[in-house]
Amino acid sequence: MFTIGDFARHGRVSARMLRHYDAIGLLRPAHTDRFSGYRYYTAAQLAQLNRVIALKDLGFTLQQVREILEDRVDSDELRGMLTLRRAELEAAMAAAAARLAQVEARLRSIESEGRMPAEDVVVKRIPAVRVAELTAVAASYEPQHIGPVIGPLYEELFRRLEAAGVAPTGPGIARYEDAPEGNGAVVVHAGITVAAEPAPGQDFAILDLPPIERAATIVHRGSMETIMPTAQLLARWMDTGGHRSAGYAREVNLECPADREKWVTELQEPLV
Repeated sequence: MFTIGDFARHGRVSARMLRHYDAIGLLRPAHTDRFSGYRYYTAAQLAQLNRVIALKDLGFTLQQVREILEDRVDSDELRGMLTLRRAELEAAMAAAAARLAQVEARLRSIESEGRMPAEDVVVKRIPAVRVAELTAVAASYEPQHIGPVIGPLYEELFRRLEAAGVAPTGPGIARYEDAPEGNGAVVVHAGITVAAEPAPGQDFAILDLPPIERAATIVHRGSMETIMPTAQLLARWMDTGGHRSAGYAREVNLECPADREKWVTELQEPLV
């Protein structure tokens, strides 16, 4: 048997914590000397301690931990519970990271408010292009609503194109339009340039996007989560020059390496 100090050291916890767990009935010592009150633990109790600490670190309250352990949850069930909780925490971390990226993007927009990017904007004609695409509806044009929609759309589109033996021949082109139902919803079109013909049974659309006779374009370098400052620079250029937008800007993915911070995207905003 181990003294409480030795057991705490082997379990990488404090003796104070073990005394608290004993007091609330969460982890009783294997033996308590009735004369001295000293607590003693066995090596086998490390398994229970590991369960307690794992559940607590994953956000369960001590009351919830006790209820879980009293239900005699076996290793497979516990592993499933921990896996689910880990997925929830990972999703929360991803959401927090996305919010942080948006905060950074807003800050960059504020910092660039005095800058007029005349040298960065090019007005040009965008030729017609054939794309394969999938569409879905996002609740709004806000980044936190667009991102979770367009990412899975592209993943599914590439999967379907590969299954159909259709190879991309150019960049990805994302475009947007107001959803018929209104309320700020947006139809998201995730497209990729192809040279294939439409065929019966295809589980994706193939269509020709019409040319844009006059588009104000600007190149963004970095992930799409940080595109807002670039988009607002383009907006300020349009307003200063007296230009009017004819709709949502297309997002043309010129370079998409594994490192998203090295992405190169051209915004193509149609002008009236």
